[in-house]
Amino acid sequence: MTPIDQATTIEVIRRGLRTTPQLLEGARTTLFMGALVAAGQVTTPIVIQQAIDRGGLASGQVDFGVVWRLAITGIIVFLCTVALSSFARMRLVRRAEASLESLRNQAFGHVHRMSHADHTEQSTGVLIGRVTSDVDALSRFIDWGFFVWAVEPIVVVGVFIAMAWYSWPLALLAIVLFLPVARLLRWMQTRMAQAHDLRRTAIGELLGAYNEALIGAEVVRAYALEERTADRIDAASQNRYRAGLRANWYMSSVFVIGDLIAAVMMAVLVLVGWTSREALGLSAGEMVGLLVLTTILQSPIAELGETLNNAQQAVAGWRKVLGLLETPVEDLEPESGVDLPSGPLGIVAESVSFAYRDGVPVLESVDVEIAAGSRVAIVGATGSGKSTFARLLARLADPTAGTVHLGGHDLRAVSADTRRAGVRFVPQDGFLFDATIRDNIAFGRVGATDEDIDRAIEVLGLRPWIARLSAGLATPVGERGSALSVGERQLVSFARAAVADPGLLILDEATSSVDPQTDLILTRALDRLSEGRTVISIAHRLSTAEAADQILVFDEGRIVEDGTHEELLASSDGVYAELHEHWVRATDEVG
Repeated sequence: MTPIDQATTIEVIRRGLRTTPQLLEGARTTLFMGALVAAGQVTTPIVIQQAIDRGGLASGQVDFGVVWRLAITGIIVFLCTVALSSFARMRLVRRAEASLESLRNQAFGHVHRMSHADHTEQSTGVLIGRVTSDVDALSRFIDWGFFVWAVEPIVVVGVFIAMAWYSWPLALLAIVLFLPVARLLRWMQTRMAQAHDLRRTAIGELLGAYNEALIGAEVVRAYALEERTADRIDAASQNRYRAGLRANWYMSSVFVIGDLIAAVMMAVLVLVGWTSREALGLSAGEMVGLLVLTTILQSPIAELGETLNNAQQAVAGWRKVLGLLETPVEDLEPESGVDLPSGPLGIVAESVSFAYRDGVPVLESVDVEIAAGSRVAIVGATGSGKSTFARLLARLADPTAGTVHLGGHDLRAVSADTRRAGVRFVPQDGFLFDATIRDNIAFGRVGATDEDIDRAIEVLGLRPWIARLSAGLATPVGERGSALSVGERQLVSFARAAVADPGLLILDEATSSVDPQTDLILTRALDRLSEGRTVISIAHRLSTAEAADQILVFDEGRIVEDGTHEELLASSDGVYAELHEHWVRATDEVG
């Protein structure tokens, strides 16, 4: 299949309709309504022609009975056309909004199923833009332009048929004059598609720059990076400005040209029709009817620019969203996965390797066995692959080669529900949702009760800390936990993990950013929390490794040493012994 960024506009629309089939529900009924609306619009000139010719308006011998009947008929047709048009439009809008809701949900769900490698390569702002801004661009067209595109072509065909009924030479002349519009549409479509695609890309980059600047506001202020951040946002904004200017130049050009062609068509038909009225055998009413039909034809031509502009924005947005949805989901969940055993989980890694999209290996042929119920520390220099290995254990990504077994089962064959219940990953930053402390702790397990939360707090010894808070467990944590200190956020993260009661607990040095008093609380709590489960700790501080049952030393994506603290120190020229020596020296200097 052609990559979406190389697909034609028609192909994008086809693939988009397959993704959101709700748009096609009732399409035949909508088109039938559109045909009736078009027929109603074409009927008005015919009623006027009949009133002039049959009602005697041209000869001065007016038959008011005929005129009134035709006038009432015209009014009824007009009102019915307006009502049917409104009903058809609302019907289409309801289906359009349902399809866009489905598209947003699909995009949002797909983002959460994407591999860790995909999240590493794409900025958060760009992903947000796909789910919000790009879908909204599609919404603006579907809510209005989609109906116009469904009705106006029928109106144009109906007008030409009515013209041919009055005078086929004038109808043929109108078609010849209309041909440049079709050629213009084809020429402009390609260029507007490219321009709007660049515009959608620029919007995503701008959202990414804004997102990074807002999330890192404290760092920006602390390190006086305001000017550099402003320069980056200004560059992204200028790029967005230039892309928008180019896209709107095409729109304004085709809008003006459409008006010009419509005016020329009107002038030519009036001139030819009036000077050749007798030769063409046209009555006064038929001539007026032709002119009114020409004014009806002028509307879709004049709207060509705006409709085409909205359509290309929609296609560009659709292309971006489809590009996201067509990003392969590598970490596919099994349809009927096996269940993990209860209790502590053993781990076996066989020839595990991992690389990001650039192909540079992060892990290479990692083989290790971790006994169930043991406490394991993973140490190594920055970039050695220890955090990546921990993410593979939580299946935040799958190995590019090799297999990870958890509880005796291939991790890729384990059902998502039991994996999520049996494995908990506590990151170093302790991310919290904008809710209360109680709510954030309850996120640890679906259906967690107040008793479960109280039990977790009791296990961790957090009752005194909770009591010191003004609202206790009802204390709001703010966006990303901003109302709490770093240490307090981590306390909540630990309580959330305790509620889950997992068989495997993975800690990304979750106590490294807390104060000594909080560190003491968490250290004691971890001792109790570790009982009856397997604990993997990414240890940046080697005091964590000293208390572990097993230490895995990573270096350049490989496990170069495996043993206890005493065993690894005994090898004076080993990597761990060197790391420990540097750590002790640094600790003494700080002390």
